[in-house]
Amino acid sequence: MAADMQEFLEQESWAVVGVSADPSKYGNKVYIQLKKAGYNVYGVNPNLDSVDGDKIYPDLGALPIVPDAVSLVVPPKVTEQVVNKCIELGIKRVWMQPGSESEAAIRNGEEHGIDVVYNQCVLIQTRDKI
Repeated sequence: MAADMQEFLEQESWAVVGVSADPSKYGNKVYIQLKKAGYNVYGVNPNLDSVDGDKIYPDLGALPIVPDAVSLVVPPKVTEQVVNKCIELGIKRVWMQPGSESEAAIRNGEEHGIDVVYNQCVLIQTRDKI
């Protein structure tokens, strides 16, 4: 069962794993929209240094804080690896953007006490906040 989206949207800090510098990519759209909606947002992508003037981090472990929620905009196999890192770091909320979902990652997260949202787009759910 998917987690309560409203509870996710009440969180203050988010990490976007798979952030992109390309404005046409969902990794960029999610990052920018969460910032516009007033969240403290941290970008994660090992291949980027900055997006929108913000420092981008190589992985979740490099962030200066443990985020309240993580939005995944990566392929399913990468999602599985990131969920393992979330378990290791004690991150309790993971939002898998459409296309990033993996049955194994959803099951693994839920078995480790992570609230998982999937089959929902964070862009649609946060549009009323901007």
